[in-house]
Amino acid sequence: MKLGLYVDMRKRPGVAASWERHYGRWLERIEEADRLGCSDIWLTEHHFFDDGYLPQVWTMAAAIAARTQQIRIGSAVALLPLHSAIETAEQVALVDIISNGRVEPGWGVGYRKPEYQAFEGDFKHRYGVFRRRIQDMRALWGETSGAERTITPPPIQNPIPIWGGFGGPQGARLAGELGLGLQSLDRALLTPYLEGLEARGHDKGTARMGGGLELYVSDDPEKTWAEIEPFVTYRWESYNRHMFQGTTREHQPPQHFDTSDMRKNCLIGSPDELADQIRDKTAGLPVTKVWVWADYPGLSDAAIDRHIHLLVTELAPRLAVTKAL
Repeated sequence: MKLGLYVDMRKRPGVAASWERHYGRWLERIEEADRLGCSDIWLTEHHFFDDGYLPQVWTMAAAIAARTQQIRIGSAVALLPLHSAIETAEQVALVDIISNGRVEPGWGVGYRKPEYQAFEGDFKHRYGVFRRRIQDMRALWGETSGAERTITPPPIQNPIPIWGGFGGPQGARLAGELGLGLQSLDRALLTPYLEGLEARGHDKGTARMGGGLELYVSDDPEKTWAEIEPFVTYRWESYNRHMFQGTTREHQPPQHFDTSDMRKNCLIGSPDELADQIRDKTAGLPVTKVWVWADYPGLSDAAIDRHIHLLVTELAPRLAVTKAL
């Protein structure tokens, strides 16, 4: 199992660093993670967040591709129905070329109505749009026969290894029907995912799952939780606040997050303890990759750098080893 880093490029309001310094620092971190042998970097897309949540995944991916040598560059997720198939296919192809075949896109449908309104997207039929976009891009890349047109230059990888990022059974089945990997660690989604694979004649042996985790390497879990809890809370309260924009719940008070629930979902421990917990969490699932939040918006640069270093040099090697039964 491979462990990657998960980055959303937020800069918490009040942080003094300029945007150019913020992006420059993260590119330096990713370059160092690549040098240390990190397997994957995963980017994620949203629009109009007040803390600058990454809005353009493939622009950032191209910058990473130009500065790294071996790290695979993925998205978890980019919002496919907001963008045209041709534009997206061309962007992904160029990142694949610049990176010499290291792109690994994961797409989802999103959940925020303001984003669909701004991009003039079809929120109601977003799952159907997703299906058509995947089919169209595969044709544009030359992966399927009989295409009306193909893009130039084409990507290096053929086929492009695509993931579908979904949190419910409808999306999980769709990922299976399209022969995609499923970006989820929810074991309740395994059955609809496998059913989708089988329904369209895909070999169930090709099933692959991956997903994000909240974890932190530490030999003093409770002390560490006290230090990072404000930053974990900030991230999830931000998601909650933006989730309901454009709905009847927009002006209701934000949902209160129970910190005890967040604590249970945040794995904190030594590299050996965390490797065992991840294996337990993914047991029985066709999980090939997991990715971990590299950033806690507002945490000190030194703490973030140490967090990334321990993930890449201590935890990742332990996960890469198949543990004897």
